[in-house]
Amino acid sequence: MPEPTPIPIEQLQFAMPPTHAGVEEERRHRKERLAAALRLFGRYGFEEGVSGHITVRDPEFTDCFWVNPFGVSFALMTVSDLILVNAEGKVVEGRHHVNQAAFTLHAQVHRARPDVVAVAHSHSTYGRALSALGELLDPITQDVCAFYEDHALYDAYTGVVVDEEEGHRIAAALGPHKAVILRNHGLLTVGDSVDAAVWWFLTMERCCQVQLAAKAAGKPVPIAHQDAVRTREQLGTDLVAWINYQPLYQQIARREPEMFG
Repeated sequence: MPEPTPIPIEQLQFAMPPTHAGVEEERRHRKERLAAALRLFGRYGFEEGVSGHITVRDPEFTDCFWVNPFGVSFALMTVSDLILVNAEGKVVEGRHHVNQAAFTLHAQVHRARPDVVAVAHSHSTYGRALSALGELLDPITQDVCAFYEDHALYDAYTGVVVDEEEGHRIAAALGPHKAVILRNHGLLTVGDSVDAAVWWFLTMERCCQVQLAAKAAGKPVPIAHQDAVRTREQLGTDLVAWINYQPLYQQIARREPEMFG
């Protein structure tokens, strides 16, 4: 039997972010990814009553964003449930109300960061626990290095975010970073796609869990600054986040195709 011949690399499949033929196709893609992301949040237990939201900027009307409607379960979300909200917080497409806290917080982040396509925020368990300590993530594992010197702490709590100025202050605290820890509140992550923003949220939540567990068990050994920076450069881009997210999207899309309705 002859020795197997290696398959040329260019013939092997490797998923990359799609390109779109037009704005309608891109809008549909973003909405499908948003519905799937919300279902994943429901699966991971990030739903806390009516709290938590994921938004994605409309590709045509860039001062408007698609968001989960108020009072509809993450776990049951469909593309047709999503609502489009304008810069004033008014619903311009859809049949449900908008969560005003979602509008206030996310709108200010979208406004401050034109590069951001999607924003994710939820009251996840470990994110809330770490936020109650008022501290940042430490570079104690390879995964958390994606956030090394690329996340911030909003070191204040004044209640439910319904004030535009409060949303502006949170957006300012986020600055150019991919994530911000809202003290006594939870996590907020951003990305150049729904996939990236949601992956950052999921992995940040796990990093919070690891940090809390490690500190409870003993004294964690930090990764050296140069090594943490190098690891962030390898793992901390939105493209890497998009790639990491694809297996999760494949699972939810295959198991729950009704969400595309």
